[in-house]
Amino acid sequence: MKTQQFGKIALVAVLALGGADVASAQSSATSFFVTSVGSGKGADFGGLAGADRHCQTLAAAAGAGGKTWRAYLSTQGPQAANAKDRIGSGPWQNAKGAVVAKDVAELHATNNLTKQTALTEKGDVVNGRGDTPNMHDVLTGSTPEGTAFPAGDDKTCGNWTKSGEGSAIVGHSDRTGLDETPPAKSWNSSHASRGCSDDALKSTGGAGLLYCFAAR
Repeated sequence: MKTQQFGKIALVAVLALGGADVASAQSSATSFFVTSVGSGKGADFGGLAGADRHCQTLAAAAGAGGKTWRAYLSTQGPQAANAKDRIGSGPWQNAKGAVVAKDVAELHATNNLTKQTALTEKGDVVNGRGDTPNMHDVLTGSTPEGTAFPAGDDKTCGNWTKSGEGSAIVGHSDRTGLDETPPAKSWNSSHASRGCSDDALKSTGGAGLLYCFAAR
């Protein structure tokens, strides 16, 4: 009897270790995620460098820090940056191993981004429309093509340095909105936020979250 019990315990231990190995392998292979938390200062990340650092820090905490991470964000002005040019060439997969896009062209066309695949670095589903609270607004400051808007009207909360007045373009991580129009279903360019503070972002269904991609 004792031998049988010992055998069962050993088997459970082996299975547990195997599960841990699989989880570890998936974490290290992760190359895309939605941040589980925002900056704590609305859309103010201290610019692109701060946003990239936010992605890198969260990736490292989840066991995927051995890559160069970039936030999918565009900026405006004389040295405008296109989000699509910052994120490498792909392919990208989430924390569960599902490929969300094989390259930049597919990402901006027929990608596999849905509520079930746009997961956080921890592998969790992001609250979407119908959930409480709704957190599907993800900051991008980008056109549907992943490019920067012309200088003028603020679409990037002052190039990601404002936490008060201003506005930023957001996408819907769950591809769901108030209607069936293309903007409502857009993952990267759905509508403008009401402001740049945490409260303003929350008021339209956001939490100051970002899309993070492994550039290399």
